Amino acid sequence: MTYLELYNALNYVDHSRTKRRDMSNLVVSQPSNIATLMKVAFQVDDPVSCKACWILEFTAKEHLAYLLPSMDTFVRNIGSVHLDPAVRPIAKICEILMKSYFQSKDHTTRNALNEEHLENITSACFDWLIGDHKVAAQAYSMTSLLLLGRKFNWIHPELRMILEQNYQNGSAAYKARARLTLAKLK
Repeated sequence: MTYLELYNALNYVDHSRTKRRDMSNLVVSQPSNIATLMKVAFQVDDPVSCKACWILEFTAKEHLAYLLPSMDTFVRNIGSVHLDPAVRPIAKICEILMKSYFQSKDHTTRNALNEEHLENITSACFDWLIGDHKVAAQAYSMTSLLLLGRKFNWIHPELRMILEQNYQNGSAAYKARARLTLAKLK
């Protein structure tokens, strides 16, 4: 599928699970489509990039292994994503990756992610956590950083400090996730 074909197909995707699944299946039917999908996703000022991020998230949930060969591109660009409908799925993909790496200890994921990848994900997650982003992206970032703290011992003290500082001004959802995260940090 060419860039233009994929871009045009994304125009017909909405937030419905059925359309996201259908587009994800189309993309994974030819693994080279993942690289093209990432090109669209990281056109960060284009609203269609948000739809590409939705498909990347759906693909990560169902077929994470298809994204792993493109990790260099993914981690190199995640920090530039700024539209709220794109930040949430990118943060969710980071959480999926960290759960696979640290909790499931999936061999394929562990081989695909190197230390530089983990550092870039750490940086992006801290940016989403302290930046003006919606709670979902912040919650996914809390989970990712909690897991990343197993590898980088400086993360947990920083995470604790940020959560304690922002707790008072956080929404109910933020406070709930922050309480869970802080409990695990003790």
